[in-house]
This record gives sequence, structure tokens and C-alpha cells, in this order.
Amino acid sequence: MYYTDDSLMPENMDPLIICAAPYGPSWLPGDAPDLPVSFEEQTQSAVDCYNAGATMLHVHVRDPKTGHGSVDMGDFSEMLGRLRKAVPKMILSVGGSISFAPKGPGQTAKWLGYDTRHMLAELEPRPDQVTVQVGTSSFNVTELLTPADFAGTSFEQPGMLAAYAELTVTSTPSFYVEHLKRLRNNKIQPYFMNCHIHQLETVERLIRAGLYMGPLNHCLMAVGGGCAGRNPFDLMEYIRRSPHGSVFTMMSNMRSMYSLTATAIALGAHARCGIEENLWSPNKGERMSTVKQVEWQVQLARQLGRKIATADEARQIFKIGTWYDSVEETLSILGLPPNRKGGQVGFIVKETDGRLYESGAEPGGYTHASII
Repeated sequence: MYYTDDSLMPENMDPLIICAAPYGPSWLPGDAPDLPVSFEEQTQSAVDCYNAGATMLHVHVRDPKTGHGSVDMGDFSEMLGRLRKAVPKMILSVGGSISFAPKGPGQTAKWLGYDTRHMLAELEPRPDQVTVQVGTSSFNVTELLTPADFAGTSFEQPGMLAAYAELTVTSTPSFYVEHLKRLRNNKIQPYFMNCHIHQLETVERLIRAGLYMGPLNHCLMAVGGGCAGRNPFDLMEYIRRSPHGSVFTMMSNMRSMYSLTATAIALGAHARCGIEENLWSPNKGERMSTVKQVEWQVQLARQLGRKIATADEARQIFKIGTWYDSVEETLSILGLPPNRKGGQVGFIVKETDGRLYESGAEPGGYTHASII
């Protein structure tokens, strides 16, 4: 993203979109006081987060009968139907892992198979988004944890840390190329969850190859264990390399969420919070619910003079329901240079005769602003 002299003025920033992640598939009932179990509790959690200022919901579903994360598409349809009635304008973004919790004692955490994940593209009611990761990677979510981080939770049970230490996100081209196609066919926007800058590079290559043509909404997962860690320079490089016309959200785990999302909020990006990644307040040893974490981000943004997005504004910023028809259109809207044509040399820019025209009057129909 390119920062001009006035980019850091809060009145020039997009209103802040806060993504709430209140369902925490890795946790078990009792691990967090606000962990919802029944469908009614899961629905009310969304309502509470929305009322606190979150306009985007990261959706996992818990089986009320067992208290464990559900892998039943019927449960997802039930939950999505309830959410559509309870928070009709909130952006519903279904987690592409479905649930990665171990199925039983002695088993490792793992993402579900490709065929099961493809079923997310067929959900009814349709979510606004499904999260997508491009590229297989280790996802050892325990790497940055300390005993204090999971004190009083099921992670203290023998074998739980080892189960999650082996977690791997499997996502090869045979999966994500087909998955993106199915999501487009069903008008569900992909939300790219990237472990590091190189996965963002892969997304750009998909765009240049015509395998994805649409808005680029993406998140950096600074959770370690194969993803970026807590070094702020990873965040800064990711922002620097993000396409100018994309929409970027920051997330991290446990108490580093506060410093890293605060940095993102101050720089005009967006933020995620919730008990899925963090159980604590900024003060060591003090628990904080998802709703309170949302309120913390709202308060910080207001102290910086930045507006909080309404649900309608969030949908407009993310361009929910928008698709593009060509590689060239996608690259242009994202502020990326066009693909190189045969025989072209040097750094590639949009073709122009170099003259300044009235808006919309240039050859090819591009405005001067789009050329810049």
C-alpha cells in the first residue's frame, strides 16, 4: 500500500472494520466464560459483538449436543439461518477449516479433507465469505504460547499441546483453484487468510493467471508456527507489499493481539479480535471476553480519531457481491501493474500517451486517477 502525506490523517482512512471471532473451535466448554455452546448462545454472541462495534463475524459452529466444534453442514446451515435473522447486515465469514480440533484423546488437530471443505461453497443460506488459504503450511498454534496463556483451559490436559503442535494447513493448487471457482459460481467471496507475504504473492499470481477475478480482502495471521510471528517488521512489510486497492486486516494470538492490531488500526488497516486467538486483556492474568476485546478496539480507534464502520460501510469497503470480468480489470482496480506483453521491457505501467485528460476521456476509457 502506498502512503501519501495525508494517509495517516484519520478523516482520510476508511472506517475501521472489526472482525469478531467468538467461537474458538480449539477451546472446550469451560475454557472461556463467554464460550457459546447452544445455538441460542452462539447467536447471542454474534448479536453482542455486533452491538459492541464488530461488523464482520468469523463463523465456526459448535455442536450443542457435544460442546465440540461441528463438522456437520446441517449445523452450519442452522447457524447461518439464525445469524441472518439476528444480525442481517453483519458480514458472515465462515472459517474454511470448518473445525480443526482433535476428534478424541490421542488424536492430532487437523484440517478436514478437500471434499468436505468444498461443501462450504454449497452452504444455504449462503455466507458472505469463506476464508481461503493458498499453500500448505505448518500451523503450530502452540509455538508462541506460554503456560500462562492457556492456564485454566483444556490445553493443560496431557497431550493437548502435542495434538495442536502437529497441526498443518493442507491447501495445494488442486484444492484452492477449484475452491475459488466454486465460490465464484455460488457468489461467495473468498477471504484470503495468509500466513506470510509469500502466500499474498501466490494470490497475486492467481489474479494474473485469471484464476481469481474479484476484490482482494485478506488477513495476516501472525500466530507463529509456520506463519508470521510477532515481529512488527513482518506486519510492516506485509502492509508495504499489499496491493493498493486491497483491504487488509491484522490478527495475532494472545496478548500480542493488542499491540499488533493497534498498529494496524493506526495505519488505516482493519483488525480482528476474539477468544478464538486470545483469552486475555492487555493486563497479564486478566481474562477478557470477545465483546470486551471489540470494545477495546472501538475505544482505541476513537482515541485516534478514526470512525468505526457501520455494517453498510463494511460491505461497501469489502465490495461484498462484486466480481470482475477480466484480469486487466482486476489488476487495475487493485492498483497493480498490468501483465507484461510480449516484447515489453522495463517496469510495466498502464499504457497511456502521457497526456492529462478530463475524467473518463482518455483513450481506453481509463480516468487519470486510475492511471496514477
